[in-house]
Amino acid sequence: MTETQEEKFRRMTEAPVGGLIAKLAVPCIISMLVTSFYNMADTFFVGQLKSNSATGAVGVVFSMMAIIQAVGFFFGHGSGNYISRELGKKNYPEAEKMAATGFASAFAAGMLIMIIGELFIEELAYLLGSTETILPYTVAYLKAILLGAPWITTSFVLNNQLRFQGNASYAMVGITFGSVLNIALDPLLIFTFDMGIAGAGYATVISQFVSFCVLLYGMQKRGNIKLRISNIQFKWRYYKDIFGGGFPSLARQGLASVATISLNHAAGPFGDAVIAAMGVVQRIAMFGASTMIGFGQGFQPFCGFNYGAGLYKRVKEGFYFCVKVSAVFLLIIASAGFIFAPELIALFRDDPKVIEIGSFALRLQCITFVTHSWIVLSNMMTQVIGRTVPATFLATARQGLFFIPAVLILSGLIGVTGIQLAQPIADIGTLLCAIPIQLKILKEMENK
Repeated sequence: MTETQEEKFRRMTEAPVGGLIAKLAVPCIISMLVTSFYNMADTFFVGQLKSNSATGAVGVVFSMMAIIQAVGFFFGHGSGNYISRELGKKNYPEAEKMAATGFASAFAAGMLIMIIGELFIEELAYLLGSTETILPYTVAYLKAILLGAPWITTSFVLNNQLRFQGNASYAMVGITFGSVLNIALDPLLIFTFDMGIAGAGYATVISQFVSFCVLLYGMQKRGNIKLRISNIQFKWRYYKDIFGGGFPSLARQGLASVATISLNHAAGPFGDAVIAAMGVVQRIAMFGASTMIGFGQGFQPFCGFNYGAGLYKRVKEGFYFCVKVSAVFLLIIASAGFIFAPELIALFRDDPKVIEIGSFALRLQCITFVTHSWIVLSNMMTQVIGRTVPATFLATARQGLFFIPAVLILSGLIGVTGIQLAQPIADIGTLLCAIPIQLKILKEMENK
């Protein structure tokens, strides 16, 4: 039976912490694993075209996908954080208004991205780091991806709003349905219909639209906040909260895109094989981190409800539980990635040079992988409780403050090795910043 809002409140604020977070996290982990798997599907099937340029193009357009997702996360996390706190206060009408406002705003932003991107597609391809040899593949793939921008942004909003209400199972169904469809459509459009790399783009767009429809249906189910046009509020006070809760996500995802662009530009002078290798490593690393992120996503609604209800000791207990469990998961995943790095790279591109470059880069990233447990959960917690400044700093530190300067400077000093070293250096630098910031916030909560 579907829970009422009152039943959900009691569960979120009274159930045993470990069991509750685990229950909330399981559908989030599944959603993240499936999402990462189908993100890798494009790279895998395009890799079968036996072209480093085509594989490189997927890595180049990945940065545009990150921008579109950043907009979706901005409105999704911004509205979702607010919704969870208001539900913790039992202020249901305000939560409904924020849900409608975040949804409508994300759709409008997605339309704007689509129109501007299609009008200036070649200029955008070069800006993203495309080389002359990669350009035709980049344009074909990018043209298709941009058509899905409105559905991608709003899908992320619906997914996050459902999660922050404590109904991650609905979000999981929507994401999984679209992901499975994307994996099925990739080989059909790329090879059967002979659409090449453009087929991968259209497979993504179609699957995102279907996922959007399933998520929208889930929002109308009993116990969830209903989306109504009459609740849309184009008022500053709502956008102020969206900005406060969503800007760290926008900064994190936006800088992830800038970091990928910087990586492509740094790798460009060394050839398409380097761009292809680092693009594959990015996808594998994202898949490896998906369990960690999914666990953190299970913690977020728990954190929002209990912080809104003033149960600070419970928030702290949940944070440390998540850090410990996710650290163990990451250690296991990193060990497997380190051992089987060549085999993993070869799954996506069976080229000796790509495998050599990608294997070393992946192993270096595996060494610092466990740092994500503290970094990501600290960032998620500060964002949910409305601490915009530390949340934004932590969101921008890894890819912005550390990675971008590292990849641009080290690639010039020591070449390809510098490109491979940039991410683990960024991970260590971010952890050294995240530890004192989060400990200070936890101490402040103790005093409350």
